[in-house]
Amino acid sequence: TGFYVYTTMITLKTMLTASALLLAAEAGAQTPTQTQATPIDKQQPTLTSDRMTPEALWAMGRISSVNLAPNGKEAVYAVSYYSVKENKSRSVLYTLNLQNKQSVKLTTGTSEHSAVFTPDGKHIAYLSAASGSSQLWLMNPDGTNRRQISHTDSDIAGFLFSPDGKQVILVMEVPQNHSIEAKEKDLPLATGMVINDLMYKHWDTYVTTAPHPFVASFDGEKVGETKDILEGEPYESPMMPFGGTEQLAWSPDSKTIAYTCRKKVGKAYAISTDSDIYLYEVATQKTVRNLCKPEGYKAPEVDVTRSLQNQPVNRTNGTDCNMGYDQNPQFSPDGQYIAWSSMERDGYESDRTRLCVMELKSGKKTYVTEKFESGVNEFCWAPDSRTLYFTGVWHGKTQVYRTNLKGEHVALTNDVADYSLIGLAPDGKSLLAKRHSMSAPDDIFRLTLNKNKLAEVEQLTEENKYFTDHLAFGKVEERWVNTVDGKKELCWVIYPPHFDPKKKYPTLLFCQGGPQSPVSQFWSYRWNFQMMAANDYIVIAPNRRGLPGFGMEWLEAISGDYSGLCMQDYLSAIDDIAKEPYVDRDRLGAVGASFGGFSVYWLAGNHNRRFKCFIAHDGIYNTQQQYVETEELWFPNWDLGSAPWLKSATGEMQKAYATSPHLYVDRWDTPILCIHGQKDFRIEYTQAESAFTAARLRGIDAQLLLFPDENHWVLKPQNGVLWQRTFFRWLDKYLKR
Repeated sequence: TGFYVYTTMITLKTMLTASALLLAAEAGAQTPTQTQATPIDKQQPTLTSDRMTPEALWAMGRISSVNLAPNGKEAVYAVSYYSVKENKSRSVLYTLNLQNKQSVKLTTGTSEHSAVFTPDGKHIAYLSAASGSSQLWLMNPDGTNRRQISHTDSDIAGFLFSPDGKQVILVMEVPQNHSIEAKEKDLPLATGMVINDLMYKHWDTYVTTAPHPFVASFDGEKVGETKDILEGEPYESPMMPFGGTEQLAWSPDSKTIAYTCRKKVGKAYAISTDSDIYLYEVATQKTVRNLCKPEGYKAPEVDVTRSLQNQPVNRTNGTDCNMGYDQNPQFSPDGQYIAWSSMERDGYESDRTRLCVMELKSGKKTYVTEKFESGVNEFCWAPDSRTLYFTGVWHGKTQVYRTNLKGEHVALTNDVADYSLIGLAPDGKSLLAKRHSMSAPDDIFRLTLNKNKLAEVEQLTEENKYFTDHLAFGKVEERWVNTVDGKKELCWVIYPPHFDPKKKYPTLLFCQGGPQSPVSQFWSYRWNFQMMAANDYIVIAPNRRGLPGFGMEWLEAISGDYSGLCMQDYLSAIDDIAKEPYVDRDRLGAVGASFGGFSVYWLAGNHNRRFKCFIAHDGIYNTQQQYVETEELWFPNWDLGSAPWLKSATGEMQKAYATSPHLYVDRWDTPILCIHGQKDFRIEYTQAESAFTAARLRGIDAQLLLFPDENHWVLKPQNGVLWQRTFFRWLDKYLKR
């Protein structure tokens, strides 16, 4: 997703089979003592106008995990519903009949999530905390005969049944005290932490545990004793902070498990993205093979304070070393091959994700998406074990593609939307996918496959029909803008509902995070373009330098050059739209989060009075401080060039540090709102506090919105509404006078 990615655009490397831990936290799984008399459910609030409001946005249902039944005739899916009043949410399960498109609600009380059909199709398994901890439950497909089938000491965060239905993988946390020493037993109330190494914190938590996959027998009614695949190892699998059961896979014969793991801790973990795919034999209870490295391979020493950008790369299709992220394995149906997503360079988290296919017998690897000049998101095998389907972004739209083992790929959709794969029907004739756009939240769609044509797309659910029927959405338009160096950049322009071209509108420049996350057709529950448009703002959202979907040269132009052409691309976009007669060029604003927040802080000192106000969320204000504050150090090593104390051969500081936003505060002249979560370990909240303090000291009107209980995102309902209200009050104060 990119080091500084900020988004609830759950579409990029999206959590299709997301970690149950994250789902449980977001869905608000509840213990019996927390069960409500009236559970949070689907809502149809009274709407006082056809304009989107924060309350309407939070009342929408959010489809998350979807699982196709073995018979291909139905699916089970989860929807999260939120209550702003109670500041909670609940995850509800439904079955979907794929023939008549009818959905039937299964959940009646406590949150239930991560549901799948058992391999024989006779039951639905799911996670629930109804017994007081997160455990595996079973029910009939009609929702009857619910019973708990696991009784583990630890919460279960995810699970995966073997194809024969006789075994199950359970993901559970185990103690991990590599970086943070275990508490002294006679000081149970002490809150201090003794820290000895890096990666003592990650995303929004202090690292005292690690997820491990456990194997257990299953007799159809109960889960047996568990065996830790990584017993005695301090590593994590799935990988945090976002990994789920998509990082694990069973072989078709149920004898082997493929798992994703970065076998590093502390400083070694903090500087490397080098994860691998391992094979574990259930019978011998041993890891027998690393698919990404030759036997006996020893990693070279890495100078952690220098850039990794110039490291050699092996791009052959043989038995090369895979040095970057390797994850999400899937065996072919015939068991002859295994595929996974692979990045080739260590330390480069936003490298192009390629689809690697290995013939297990020979060990030969083939990268079957080399001709696709963008990254692969999700993928799945066809029944013939020679065809794969995948999604990837191109020109601001995430589409579905097919490839064969020769790497000959074709597009199956051509839609102004983003798709994420769910699975392939058993007969191989149709795909199930989720689809959203800037004008519509997620729904489930069927893609009927045609041999030499685009797939026939059919909508199967209408989760938020009440809102889409009663709210007016603004037009979304594609606009290509000339850059300062003679290239073209794709921008999305979102117009207010009931747009009148004879009027003049205040206009917002949206600065994307990532820094290498696409401005595709995402639907966000915070950075929602239709919400901005509903408040009578025109929005221009450029796919500036550094974003995928436009070839590798465009993607990589940002590394080490945060203040370069990507910033000029922003200015080109706002200058271009400002030429339109319906844009009030005296009422322009710039907003963004994460790298977008960095962009706002940098533009504040380099905009030549274009903008009348700024909003920066979770942004980097001081790149020099960011290097030693963040937890995943591989990213600043790559993207900022090196450690800030290392100078070039001529004695100069790396450009990313020499042009840090904080060095331009003397030029600041425009009101700014700074927003940050205090549990954000990716970019510490001190960055926003520093920017706010600097602005106030300089006599510039500034406001600071701090969330003590939020991370890089804002997940709690009342915090989300407060975010929206503060956001628009600030914009209205300066752009609607």
